Amino acid sequence: MKFFVATDHAGIELKNYTVELLKQKGHEVIDLGPYSTDRVDYPDYAHKLCKEVLDDERTQGILICGSGIGMSMAANRHTGIRAALCHDAYTARVARGHNDANVLCYGERIVGKGVMESILDAWCESSFDGGRHTGRVEKIEQREEM
Repeated sequence: MKFFVATDHAGIELKNYTVELLKQKGHEVIDLGPYSTDRVDYPDYAHKLCKEVLDDERTQGILICGSGIGMSMAANRHTGIRAALCHDAYTARVARGHNDANVLCYGERIVGKGVMESILDAWCESSFDGGRHTGRVEKIEQREEM
């Protein structure tokens, strides 16, 4: 699988660990930065990653910040992106299976390396279940006025 990975300054350590872990598991990884702990704005990196994922629907994205909340909010502004903030393997598996999520978000200040590894394993081992979930995912993509 091909992954794009990005963070802000609060997720550098876990981003670097994520990139190396994905490579060890045989995945192709594009690190979109940043590459230092100098302060940056998370929406800039979320938008950059989402553009890449939308340009190639065979790819997945991983966004990391302090909590994962800001990244998931910014990513979900993009039509076609279904970013899921996951705190454990169960939420990662359900996000892929029920919601056809294509961007995984987590927070360096929330999950440790061990939990992140289980999240990543569940994400990579899961795929969209389809069936009754298909219509629901289609409704997510609709941008009708409410």
